[in-house]
Amino acid sequence: MQLPTWAWVVWIAVQAYAFYYACGEAYDIRLYAVKEYGKIIHEFDPWFNFRATKYLADNGWTEFFHWYDTKSWYPIGRPVGTTIYPGMQITSVCIWKVLAMMGEPFKMSLNDVCCMVPAWFGVVATTFLSLLTMECAGFAAAGAAAALVMSIIPAHIMRSVAGGYDNESIAVSAMCMTFFFWCRSLRNDNSWWIGAVAGLAYIYMVMVWGGYIFVVNLIGIHAAFLVATGSYSTKLYRAYTLFFIIGTAGATRVPVVGWAPLRSLEQLGPCLVFFVLQLLEVAEVLRRRKEKQTKQEMSFKEMTQLRVTIFVAFAAALTPVVLLLIPTGYFGPLSARVRGLFVKHTRTGNPLVDSVAEHQPASQQAYWQYLHYMCYCAPPGMVLVGLRSSAIYNVITSQLGAGEWWGRRGEAKSFLVLYGFIAYFFSTKMVRLVLLMAPISSALGGVFLGSIAEWIALQVLVVVPTAELEAGEEGSEAKEEKKEEKKEEKKDAKKEEKKAEKVKTVKRARIGLSDKTKAELASLYDKVAGVLWTLYQLVPVRLARLVLAAYLCYAVRPYAAEFNEYCRRLAQGMSNPSIVYKAQLNNGQTIILNDYLDAYFWLRDKTPKDARVMAWWDYGYQITGISDRTTIADGNTWNHEHIATLGKMFASPEEESHDLVRHLADYVLVWTGGGGDDLAKSPHMARIGNSVYPGLCPGDPTCRLFGFMDRQGTPTPMMARSMLYKLIMHGRKQGVVANETMWREVYSSKYQKVRIFKVLKVSKKSRNWLADPANRICDAPGSWYCVGQYPPPLMDLINSRVSFKQLEDFNRGGGDSEYTRQYMQRMGGESMSNEDREAMLEMYRAYAPRSKAEARWEDTELTTHLWNTIKANDMEGMRALVRAAPTVVHTRSSDGRGPLWWAYEQGKTEMRNLLKASGADELAVDARGIKASDLDTSPPQPKKKKKKSKKKKEEM
Repeated sequence: MQLPTWAWVVWIAVQAYAFYYACGEAYDIRLYAVKEYGKIIHEFDPWFNFRATKYLADNGWTEFFHWYDTKSWYPIGRPVGTTIYPGMQITSVCIWKVLAMMGEPFKMSLNDVCCMVPAWFGVVATTFLSLLTMECAGFAAAGAAAALVMSIIPAHIMRSVAGGYDNESIAVSAMCMTFFFWCRSLRNDNSWWIGAVAGLAYIYMVMVWGGYIFVVNLIGIHAAFLVATGSYSTKLYRAYTLFFIIGTAGATRVPVVGWAPLRSLEQLGPCLVFFVLQLLEVAEVLRRRKEKQTKQEMSFKEMTQLRVTIFVAFAAALTPVVLLLIPTGYFGPLSARVRGLFVKHTRTGNPLVDSVAEHQPASQQAYWQYLHYMCYCAPPGMVLVGLRSSAIYNVITSQLGAGEWWGRRGEAKSFLVLYGFIAYFFSTKMVRLVLLMAPISSALGGVFLGSIAEWIALQVLVVVPTAELEAGEEGSEAKEEKKEEKKEEKKDAKKEEKKAEKVKTVKRARIGLSDKTKAELASLYDKVAGVLWTLYQLVPVRLARLVLAAYLCYAVRPYAAEFNEYCRRLAQGMSNPSIVYKAQLNNGQTIILNDYLDAYFWLRDKTPKDARVMAWWDYGYQITGISDRTTIADGNTWNHEHIATLGKMFASPEEESHDLVRHLADYVLVWTGGGGDDLAKSPHMARIGNSVYPGLCPGDPTCRLFGFMDRQGTPTPMMARSMLYKLIMHGRKQGVVANETMWREVYSSKYQKVRIFKVLKVSKKSRNWLADPANRICDAPGSWYCVGQYPPPLMDLINSRVSFKQLEDFNRGGGDSEYTRQYMQRMGGESMSNEDREAMLEMYRAYAPRSKAEARWEDTELTTHLWNTIKANDMEGMRALVRAAPTVVHTRSSDGRGPLWWAYEQGKTEMRNLLKASGADELAVDARGIKASDLDTSPPQPKKKKKKSKKKKEEM
């Protein structure tokens, strides 16, 4: 059918409005935090990003890239400009300056710009995802539907709320932009030059986020897939060559990346694809030259021989070079995080990496939480896209004479399919990577929903009297593709005419049906299609279609409303900044809890500007960003040994710790008050410290003796002696007092969430030694790159460190070390001696609730252990834990769920029976009102027929 002009205008207007509405929603849904708390930076990492942005704005480009920060990672320092991805800082400063040039009405402070950047780029990401979907699907309705989903999907919002000034807030926009231009470059033979634009977009992607590795590898895999499926073309060669050369050249200019694109194992795949395409194009050039000379087409066998010869010659030349480079260490190993994506276990072997919750694998619940109904809409969308890009299906239909009626743009459609599978694989390994699922879920869901929306819109033809009927029903995709087909046919005809003049072609032997058979099948196909079309256009059928369209509109509305409400509710929850948030007192009064912010303001206002503050590494970004004070470590993980030194100080006995701390810090800040305080983090402190200082927990990589012995919170002797426990519980637990000759409490926040102690007997000699520039090691005289050193009194400690061979050093045997082996076994509860198991149970017993009524909703070591035990279906381990602490079955995590929920979710029937038999409450609900049995994934069991008793049989 063909719609009249006015109908097309209306339909286009509806789609344009849907896109406009989506952009508005993308902006508005990210402003909850701004409306509630004002323009304030959230979390930890964003404060470092803001501090770096401010430094760039104040000091300029040159100084930024020559900035050696002496206020963080004291006393070593850190070269900031060359160790971060600077794209977000550069973008924010540019926006800030442009707004200032536009005049007073548009002028904003740098803080406000940084707060609003995530919301602004949420709109940008929505726009490019819509364009990508429309390009791949071939019809605008899919793009509009994808925009509506992408604008509010929680998987994207979790990294792009206003105030969440983190790299991912811009990176998703850069990723979608790169993907769009890549797919656009493959549309037709004249669009290959857009590959250069894709390369420029990729450079921006490299500048803003380390996830650029995913982008370049996905595009490389897509190009390799097209070659493997017989879709190689000069268009592909030119587009990928431009993309790779421009993108790689620009990427190497980003200081933190350097020559990694040509050296790192993580990025050599796309480089290999680049060389493969060059060799294929060389073969094509030689083929055309030979055909021109002989005026005869090369056979398939001759072409294959030519390609094999070229590839063998290249391999022979390349192999000696590679063998020479390998011993020199030219090729870098996979990083710990990347290799962790390919190993079977859920831990990397690095206690520092394992301590970050985002590095844990994603559960089924995580997908529902962050994707919601797209879990159901994306799969059928992938089926639609997969069918339309199927090379096999195209071969079959062409052999039958039906033609490629499924549509063009197969290269772009196959990109969405590959993106979906690859993103899902990696997101299952690390919950943080669920972010990658946001664009593809929105795109595939948009294809599915857009297809339905367009079909519904076309049913208006039933009541449009001016509609003209043709041989088939056409949507916007078919109409556009028909125009493209006509253009392509004209171009192909001209090419064939020119070729016929120069080359006397010889028909190759082809596998398939004869022309006569194909003509007969085509005729049969036309007849069958004609009959079906006639039936489809019968009045009763048309009325039924109209009724079905009306029903779909009615049925979909409540689901759309629920999805929107769910996304908004989750967005509101994600928008609460951890540094300031709402809380309830025991009397039910709601307050704004800003203990953390007040503590940082106290440091800023009440301590000397050169004061050095020791705190666990999580808080370093906030201390330097808000308080503008020197901190021992911040939230980066680049120096494992330095963080381990910090962990050792916290976990060591008070006297020993003070003797170390007095040479580095003037103040010690600790988080208290329960929940995610420093006592909850204490196991990680000990494990990380022990990974470099094995004497901290001799023979025990997991430091099980650094914890609590019972449900009353009685500390183990090691915990009771530690500096961490003394400072947190000072004066709050009977008999616990910090040594007054070593520490003096100078600040305690209003609601007891933060305590600050002044370090007494600070070594002035060490302080002066560290302040002397002569004691820094510069890479060249007068250079800006000058690394600090530890003071002489600490050198015995520093020299005793065992350099931790992280999992990324597996090629040197680090991943197979005895430490790593024991760590992996004990964290997983495997191969434990009875003594080890009892010690572990003793630690976990301390976290168990006293009763069902007193169970607190919080994430602890126990909840993590329970989840892993259930996932591994470790019945013996669970029985031992239940015997040691029967109330463990009432344990609840921060989302209100506990062991019984996880057993149902994982489909562990035997495990859930054990939990129910041990007293787990089957009627309890989580934060969303869901009972554990609601997550039952097991198939329904057939009802057994009751056998009649012998007594009843006799009576009968």
